[in-house]
Formats: sequence, structure tokens, C-alpha cells
Amino acid sequence: MRWSRTLIATLRDDPQEAEIASHKLMVRAGLIRKLSGGLYTFMPFGLRALQKVARIVREEMDRAGAQELLMPALQPAELWERSGRLAAMGPGMFRLKDRAARLMTLGPTHEEVVTELIAGEINSYRQLPCTVYQIQTKFRDEIRPRFGLMRAKEFIMKDTYSFDTSFEAADASYQAMYDAYVRIFTRCGLAARPVEADTGDIGGKWSHEFMVLADSGEDGIVDCPACGYAANQERAERAAAAPADAACPAIAEVSTPDTRTVDDLVAHFTCGADRFIKTLLYLADGKPVAALVPGNRDLNEHKLKRLLGAKKVELADEPTVQKVTGAPVGFAGPVGLALPVYADQSLKGASDRITGANKADTHIVHVDLARDAAVTAYEDLAVVGAGDLCPRCGKVLQLKRGIEVGHVFKLGTKYTESFDAKYLNDKGQSELMVMGCYGIGVTRTLQAIVEQSHDADGIIWPVSVAPFTVSLLLLDPKDAAVCAVADSLEKELQARGIDVFVDDREERPGVKFKDADLIGCPIRVVAGAKGLAKGGVEVKLRTSKSFDLVPVENAAAAIGKLVNDLTAALNK
Repeated sequence: MRWSRTLIATLRDDPQEAEIASHKLMVRAGLIRKLSGGLYTFMPFGLRALQKVARIVREEMDRAGAQELLMPALQPAELWERSGRLAAMGPGMFRLKDRAARLMTLGPTHEEVVTELIAGEINSYRQLPCTVYQIQTKFRDEIRPRFGLMRAKEFIMKDTYSFDTSFEAADASYQAMYDAYVRIFTRCGLAARPVEADTGDIGGKWSHEFMVLADSGEDGIVDCPACGYAANQERAERAAAAPADAACPAIAEVSTPDTRTVDDLVAHFTCGADRFIKTLLYLADGKPVAALVPGNRDLNEHKLKRLLGAKKVELADEPTVQKVTGAPVGFAGPVGLALPVYADQSLKGASDRITGANKADTHIVHVDLARDAAVTAYEDLAVVGAGDLCPRCGKVLQLKRGIEVGHVFKLGTKYTESFDAKYLNDKGQSELMVMGCYGIGVTRTLQAIVEQSHDADGIIWPVSVAPFTVSLLLLDPKDAAVCAVADSLEKELQARGIDVFVDDREERPGVKFKDADLIGCPIRVVAGAKGLAKGGVEVKLRTSKSFDLVPVENAAAAIGKLVNDLTAALNK
């Protein structure tokens, strides 16, 4: 392919709307163009790279025994009503009505559609296990689209669904997908870390996210360098020792006018934030509950939701707080509350603490939780961070940032029960299929590669997903001898199955060198009159500062060896 016949335009300056390096580089390198917030057009170079990522995904899914199909993006809303997820997804789901006023959705995922399909296609244990997948456009109405393809309204995802006869068999399907994901991200040149994760609106009991470590990542990852435990912050646990608090006097009320926040209380009482107990009022499926955490910790709402088995958990509004506590927001406390109270495990045995008094402008001192409050249960409820102790080995945890590129779930019978997806076992008895689902953000993976692999000059593509493997710079496009060498080398490389992009523009060499670094093809070859006079063409890796002058007759073989070496290094 020739630059002069390609729709590509590079930019010297960063786009104003781009916040992270990968977004800036993908726009500057002419890979994508913004249509509006969260919507992007893939330009020819971007589409080539995207298709290479998709090809790797497809090859590994096929290798793992999954069968490809394609389901509609437009879905009847009643399917989501059957699973209970129409309400749970909330405004994040695109909804519309057809001309018959039937409510439809643009699918953010396909658990409902595929379970309905399989329920009608499979009726015997002899047809199981069955794993199907698709690579398809998905839609989510992001409240704040940002970071380019990372958080877009329209994106391409690979979603896989497994159906098995038992939980043990489902575990094997889960492991097969887990292993396939490891291979996919390795082949894409990504250092992706599997971590324990919350199941969210998808449901199920167990899941892993595949995270690409990056400072720009939106997700926090808790990591133990000692034993290898890793989880995202939504799921992460910690070991918490019981406090060594001494016995304390009887509780006493203290006037604290306009003192609502922990910072206000620290200033008022002149003590550390850990001496306070935050009492947070929530509505769990509409019913009020209280959650307690130390004043220096944040509550993990995902943990509270899992603990309660609730479909929806949200902070109580001010009228509810007033009704339950008799006080305005900021003065709630566990003493005397007539509702379920759940406390973080680190508060078990806590005494001589300060809490709200359930009375305006008033707090209570010398609170002993066991003595003065009716705690329903002590559970792990706090957000885990750096410095906490590992729940597996007790060593100190680290906090890193990551980009989620894949997620695997053990769903169990959540959807097969809703859609009556059953099979007859070998005794002729009807049983529910056991299900798993597995997603990869194909467009997000593409940008994650750029985020993890770039330098100050531009993108550094892994050879497996680069738009082109070789960037051939024709420095003297009006010199017949140089053009003849470039043409011949292009054909030789193509005959070896190596894709080549020829920069045949009538531009200064400096411009071509800068664009080659920006676009980031793994191998750069320079054909120019000066080089030929010295005996060959310049061959250079994108990651190298120096080049080799290779005789023209040996150039194709030398480049082919470089490609093989780069490919082998990816698959180690």
C-alpha cells in the first residue's frame, strides 16, 4: 500500500479532547477520528490493527472449541425484563421503540439473547458442553464518554457463552476460556494481569478481570507481591486485626454544631480520623440498612450489595435519613438504631469511639460497639488500599492502576433459570444448564496496546497487531533507481507474507522519519540515493536507536528474520 493512495493524515499536535497518551497518539497517527462524544470512526490504519486483534481473538476462541455465531444488536426489552436486568441496567442502556411502540434495546451484552437461543436448540446432555461466541458492536450510554475507545458509547466486543451439564463441567469451560485469554493477550503483546473481580450487573458468583497495568487506568488493583493475590478494588479483601481498644466510660453526648464530616470532627475533637465510626444509611432494594466503617476508611458498596444479596443498593436520601435517625444528614450513629446494622470487621471489639448521636448537632463519645449498639454482623466492608494486609498471607498489599480488557464469569444458573434452559440427563431427568460468560473489549484492547507500548515519538506496535509490519520510506521518489529498488523490495516482502506500507510522498526525509515513528510500524526500511550509494538500504527496528545498512539483495531475507524473531519473542 502506498501513502499517496491511502486515506491517512497525521497530526503534529495533540487533540484538545484527548486526556491520555493512547488517545492522543491514535488520533495523531490517523487511526481514529471522533464523530461525537463516545463515537469514533476507524480510519484505514486503525481498522487494519483492529482486524488483527480480532483475528487473534477469533483464532484462540476457535482453538478453545468455541463456535462463532452472530446475534442481533437490537433486542426486545422483554428479554431483559425476564432476567430482571432491564431495571438494573438503568440509564446506561440505550432504549427505543419500534413503529409498533414495542420497547427495544441496543445490546450492551447478550446473556439474555444467547440463553433464549440455546434453550430452544439444546435438549439433551449429548449436545453439551456447548460454547458459542461472537465479535460484534455493543452499545452503552456512558454518562461521561472519555479516553477515546476506553469508555465509548459504541464499541466492539467479543462475547462468549458456555453451557454445561454441571458446575464441575462449567469449571472446565471457565478454565479453558481463562487459558485462551492468557494466550490472546500474550499474542497481542500485552502484559495483562488476571485479578479477582466483582460480578456487577452480569451476576454470578465468581469472576476474573484481565487488567493491563497502566498509570492512566481507571481501575484500582490490589496486589500482593509476596503471594500473588490480586483483585480489583471492588472485590479486594484484606486481613484486619481486632482493635486493641481499652475499656471506656459510659457514653456521653457532646454538642457539635454544624460538624458533619470526618474532617470537621477531627478539627473539633483534635484526634485521628480512626477514632470515629462513620454510620452510612443505605436503601437495599428499598429497605434501609446501616453500614459502619472507621472514620479513616471508605465503604465498598459492592461488598455491601453482595453481603445483602440485593439487586440495588444506594445511599439513602435526606428524607429517609431524617425518618430513620431523627436527625439531619451528618449525625447518624449506631446507638439506638432500629434497623439492621453491618459493621466492618476492623470494628469488632472497637471501644471509646465517637459516633453520631441521631440528634441534630450532636455526637456521642466513649462508644463501645459491643456494649452500646446492636450490630447485626461484622463483615469485610471497607475499600482496600495500599498498606492493608493480604487476606491470604498477611503481607503488605500494593495498589496499582489498570485498564480492564477482558472479564470471565461463572454465572451458574442465573440466566438458564430465568429462560428455562434445561436438558435431559442420561437418566431422562430435566436439569438446568450451568452457564459461563466471557468478554473481551476488542476496541479497548487495541487502545490498551498503544497505552502500554509507546514512547515520546509515537506508537510502538507489537508485530502481531501492527497496521503494517514494515514501513518502507522512499526518500527520493523522483529517482528511478531508488524507486526500482523500493518496488522490488516491496514485492519480495509481500511474497513472503509481510505487509508493507510505502511512504512515497514528496516530503522531506525528516517529515517521513517523524511520521514513521508516530505510526509505529515494528520495522522501518529506508531506500534513498545516499544509502544505495553506500551499498544498500537502512533497516531499523522501531525500538532501536540505530540501523543496519543491508545490501539490497539480502534485505528481504534480513527483514523476514527480524519478523520471525519479533513473532517468536511475543509467543515466549
